Amino acid sequence: MSDRSSTNAAAGAGLLEAPPASGVSVGGAGTPPTARRRRRRDRDQSPGRPLTSPGHKGPAIGLGIVVVYLSVVVLIPLSAVVLRSTEGGLSGFWHAVTRPEAASALKLTIGASLLVAFINLVMGTAIAWLLVRDKLPGRTLLDTMIDLPFALPTIVAGLALLTVYGTNSPVGLNLAYARTGVVVALLFVTLPFVVRTVQPVLLELDREMEEAAASLGASPRTIFLRIILPNIVPAMAAGTALSFARAMSEFGSTVLISGNLPFKTQVASVHIFNQLESDNVGGAAAVATVLLLVSLVVLVLLDLLQRWAARRG
Repeated sequence: MSDRSSTNAAAGAGLLEAPPASGVSVGGAGTPPTARRRRRRDRDQSPGRPLTSPGHKGPAIGLGIVVVYLSVVVLIPLSAVVLRSTEGGLSGFWHAVTRPEAASALKLTIGASLLVAFINLVMGTAIAWLLVRDKLPGRTLLDTMIDLPFALPTIVAGLALLTVYGTNSPVGLNLAYARTGVVVALLFVTLPFVVRTVQPVLLELDREMEEAAASLGASPRTIFLRIILPNIVPAMAAGTALSFARAMSEFGSTVLISGNLPFKTQVASVHIFNQLESDNVGGAAAVATVLLLVSLVVLVLLDLLQRWAARRG
């Protein structure tokens, strides 16, 4: 009996003195690092614990800065204009935008902007095609000139157009104080939009699809309509919408060549300026709100078109 007891005591002492097997211990101090990290991750992601630690505040701070900046620069000023336009109520707003002088300026502006957007749609796409697909002499210089309206002050553009197409035109073409001159001025300042949106798409377009279609006997017209055009339509629409919105708000290039003739060549931006000079801030804000709403509708339609194109791949 005593020998058996001594044997069991010795075995128990040996168990207590033996080192833990392969890093496993009762207290968990010897747990492998991978297992400890896994348990810690599961504990952090358990219900009732936040997924993001308090130290990860970078995205929230960045979002706050962006929202404050956009509010100060864009949202608050535009909201102030809209509120100022409705100071006299909806009846006052309607009276301000339907006055004969204001209505004429809005009709001319919207009509000229639509015409300019359509011309840019055609000519801008053609220019982008020439810059990408054709080896034109002086193509680099032409490509640089496309961005000139972006860098040139619009009042300088208006002066240049008045010098070339004014009453003393060196080319014998007088467009001053006419609606044609307004359209030409708007075409000048909106030239880059369609070109610069279509050009990158044409550069990235896979030429192998066109070559495969040509090898199967497809004509150049069929290749353009069935392969190229569906790929560049979203870019064409984006550039057209941007050129329309830009033409709606143009002031500098039109104020000189248009002559600012009410009911004839006065555009909405110049009419707003005249109303401010006459201390009619409410009327100016009402016309400005109409321009804002029209531009906003166009941009929303553009966004819906781009989302539809993205869903179709």
